Amino acid sequence: MPAATKDSAAGAASKRKRQEHVDQNKKRRKSGGADTTEPVNPKAQLGKLESEILESRKHYNNIATLLEWSQKEAEDESSDLAATEALCRVFLQLLAMRNLARKKDASEKDATVTGWLRDRLADYREVLLAMFHIDNLTNSALMLAMALLKAESQYLDDRPEAVFPQYFFAEIVWAVISSPVDQLREQFSEAFLDKYDDIRFYTFEAIRDFLQKKNEGDATVNTAFDMLLGIDKVPESNDELDTFYINPPSKKKHPLRMLTQHKKQAQEAWLALMHLGLTRDQKKKVLGVVSTSIAPWFTTPELLMDFLTDCYNAGGSISLLALSGVFYLIQERNLDYPEFYTKLYSLLDADILHSKHRSRFFRLLETFLSSSHLPAVMVASFIKKLARLALNAPPSAIVVIVPWFYNLFKRHPLTTFMMHRVPRTTEEKELYESEGLLDPFLPNEQNPMETKAIDSCLWEIVQLQSHYHPNVATIAKIISEQFTKQAYNIEDFLDHSYNSLFEAEMHKEIKKPPVVEFMIPKHIFTKADAAAEEKDSLLVSLWDFGSS
Repeated sequence: MPAATKDSAAGAASKRKRQEHVDQNKKRRKSGGADTTEPVNPKAQLGKLESEILESRKHYNNIATLLEWSQKEAEDESSDLAATEALCRVFLQLLAMRNLARKKDASEKDATVTGWLRDRLADYREVLLAMFHIDNLTNSALMLAMALLKAESQYLDDRPEAVFPQYFFAEIVWAVISSPVDQLREQFSEAFLDKYDDIRFYTFEAIRDFLQKKNEGDATVNTAFDMLLGIDKVPESNDELDTFYINPPSKKKHPLRMLTQHKKQAQEAWLALMHLGLTRDQKKKVLGVVSTSIAPWFTTPELLMDFLTDCYNAGGSISLLALSGVFYLIQERNLDYPEFYTKLYSLLDADILHSKHRSRFFRLLETFLSSSHLPAVMVASFIKKLARLALNAPPSAIVVIVPWFYNLFKRHPLTTFMMHRVPRTTEEKELYESEGLLDPFLPNEQNPMETKAIDSCLWEIVQLQSHYHPNVATIAKIISEQFTKQAYNIEDFLDHSYNSLFEAEMHKEIKKPPVVEFMIPKHIFTKADAAAEEKDSLLVSLWDFGSS
């Protein structure tokens, strides 16, 4: 071969090698540094990519590769999140090295790199939050997100003290609320919300902001409601605010260390929810715990007055459930509700004694009428109205009413005249003997001060003493006996049902068997013998069994 030909062939070969080398470098840069000339297992490259990122800034492009793999894992429910966990370790290390903190004296190049890293961190947050909607990935994604949150609070900003990342945490709470996975909310509550004071503080804030952007009827509002309802442990003093997920601020007057600020956050969250409007079922849930778990969170419980009075005036079971909340505001906050007892009296109807909330009502009624300063005229109205309702009440309700009467008579002696009222004047005696006496009680009167119950008597209790149920008849007789007992414990009678009373009667020990007289009939389906002076049976009297 001529020399010129050999030189040209060698040059072509060299050119091809250089081009192949350039193509390989392009592929390597596109894949974040991995050599793609041969098929490789991406999972086998994780350790290499991760270590290269931490070794030198020139390998930061590997973060883009890991982020791409993590996005693919977010789309696969069966994924083991290897790339996502590796990327979390990378960001935790970079944060600890202050590589994402903006520094005042940083060069333009360093500031550009820091900005790029922070953008990739934002992309990684979005990947984690997207996993909150995938059933099998939620638990791991939540723990990774909270670990990242803690690192960001300490190292994301160039400050001497940790700063709670409120924006990222709000996104976490919103994703938890919006997630279709109930288990995620349970894990968030158990692992963080119920344990840490700062998490609870900023959760209230995040829920408030979330609700302010929602409309009535949005399905996620129900989820936010359930989450709020679950936060029921109210600290009693600043000293109890001692458990923090993020390093607490050193200032003693910081909002995180002040109970009033915690309550303010809770109050604003609840008010945001109530402004959206509550369904009937939600109102029942709120009213069931308003005096124990909600009102104590309010720095200004008076703000609940409109909600409670609207519920109290609604009627039915809603009014019944609103009783404890309204009474809490009257008793604890000295709020004025002049028509409270008038409204309470209006709740006494036939339905109340058949309601599943009957036990709750009598507990409250025992509290409301416990004061000896109440007018005897008003107390008599409650006694008389319930006595009248007891005539058609189930046995399980009557066994509560009678002991409750007993306690009221002991507490308000002026009402004892209702137990045994006899004609006193000559005119009354003559009228009683000729026509009888009319009951002066006005059952349709709405004002308990105007019912004239104090002038009536409890003839209804006499009727109950002949009740078909032996337990009811027995307990009704205590009103006719001497009042030697100081008081009855109403709790002993509240949880009875018809079945429990029946079971108690069936298993009661009989000291002496009852005497039973009976005669075995000789003829059931045929006529009795006339000579024996027997009477035909009832069956024979009604039907003729001899006809064809």
